[in-house]
Amino acid sequence: MKFSLGPVLYFWPKAQMQQFYRDAADSAVDIVYLGETVCSKRRELKFDDYMALAQMLREAGKQVCLSSMTLYEAPGELRELRKYVDNGEFLVEANDVGAISMLQQHSLPFVAGAAINCYNQHSLRHLVAMGLTRWVMPVELSQHWLDTLLSQGVISDIRDCFETEVFGFGHLPLAWSGRCFTARSENRSKDQCELCCINYPGGRQVTSQDGTAVFVLNGIQTQSGSRYNLINQLPAMQGMVDIVRLSPQPQGTFDWLTKFKANINGAAPQPLAATDSNGYWLNLAGMATG
Repeated sequence: MKFSLGPVLYFWPKAQMQQFYRDAADSAVDIVYLGETVCSKRRELKFDDYMALAQMLREAGKQVCLSSMTLYEAPGELRELRKYVDNGEFLVEANDVGAISMLQQHSLPFVAGAAINCYNQHSLRHLVAMGLTRWVMPVELSQHWLDTLLSQGVISDIRDCFETEVFGFGHLPLAWSGRCFTARSENRSKDQCELCCINYPGGRQVTSQDGTAVFVLNGIQTQSGSRYNLINQLPAMQGMVDIVRLSPQPQGTFDWLTKFKANINGAAPQPLAATDSNGYWLNLAGMATG
């Protein structure tokens, strides 16, 4: 089993991003995803900066993937996507079907991110035929669902053609919108947001009237209020999941990476915090902990 670092979903200053990836280069992570996936206005790092980081991480022995945006709204964003597709060195994670189409036109292999609505064996086989080499399961699906899908005849005969990756740690990306929720929370319009999400390095928490964390607002992205944590489910993933993804957090990401690696076979289980959840994986309500 391998471990990956997903793309940073929040808006961090350039210096913080660069330090995070220097730490990633020194860590035991196997795969690193780079790129802005939430909002194109977040330009602390540009394409050339990501390419420089990618080359540094590759030299450190990491496999690097460039992650595309999840929601394209303007021609300029498509021009930026073209740079990712034409990078010539690194695999691309497509988080939008438009990115898949562009990659297929160039006969390039790709990773299908969790935002791609692939829910059955027929869709997965079709994506493999289009060039998919790795698939990130949609975050709201369960272990039982994954096991059932991978055991289907139309998948079992091509199982060695792709890897299966599961989002295993972090606030789950649930939905995207044309509106910016962080800007609205500060009574700003999206066009006049002044990049206020940089003030919320872990997103902006939304609580219910009884104080329960329901969601995290992250620009146009809505995340789960609880932190998804599948560290104690790793032993049951053996033989089914190839890669477990940790979503970068403002603090403690690499400490959790160490804990995850130590518990691959169940040797170092961890107590979950009251704000953690694992419900989707266990086929329970998403906010539940089993």
